[in-house]
Amino acid sequence: MKEIYDFLRELRENNDREWFNAHKKRYVELKAWFDEWVGKLIEKTAGFDEEIEGLNVKDCVYRIYRDVRFSPDKSPYKTHFAAYLASPGGRNSQRAGYYVHLEPDGSLLGGGLYCPEPSLLKKLRQDIYDNIEEFTSILEEKKFAAEFAGIDATDKLKKVPAPFPSDFPQGDLLKYKHYDIVTYKPDSFFTEKDAQAKIVDIFQKMYRFNRFLNYTVDEMNA
Repeated sequence: MKEIYDFLRELRENNDREWFNAHKKRYVELKAWFDEWVGKLIEKTAGFDEEIEGLNVKDCVYRIYRDVRFSPDKSPYKTHFAAYLASPGGRNSQRAGYYVHLEPDGSLLGGGLYCPEPSLLKKLRQDIYDNIEEFTSILEEKKFAAEFAGIDATDKLKKVPAPFPSDFPQGDLLKYKHYDIVTYKPDSFFTEKDAQAKIVDIFQKMYRFNRFLNYTVDEMNA
């Protein structure tokens, strides 16, 4: 793990094809180790969430190559290693899952749904409104609240969206455009020997949150 962080730091300072090609063998070896590491993480996560069982590592791990076609930043490589554990399809799944992101001084663990399509977002808000007591109980659960600062407030609306009543007591929970959660961790968290056990413990804290969201996703896809 330490070698991955060292590699990513160097890549951040030398984000070009010439440097990467010169260090390609090193990358391939680290990528193989990371794939094995993710495979173990899948097995351990499946211990409390049976839907994760049987996921293919290759479906969960993100490529290091950036799509620069529509980006002003033409850096060819991502400066992180990441994987998304969700069934079916891993990183291509539409369902809420478990995200691990390794980046020097920017590592994190996350879950939930980022940028759901408009029809799904509308249905999520409706289900939260209809089941507000269950949803708030998840957010207020002691271990969950201690780990996660709250739902991602990026692009959050200023007013309660229609057709919900503006005076709804928990109206703030209907203003989100993303229903994902994140906890940032120092690099040292991931280099410790018991890192996977700690990661799985955090994933388990987000299980009820993911399950609530996935009920809606599955209804939409039924």
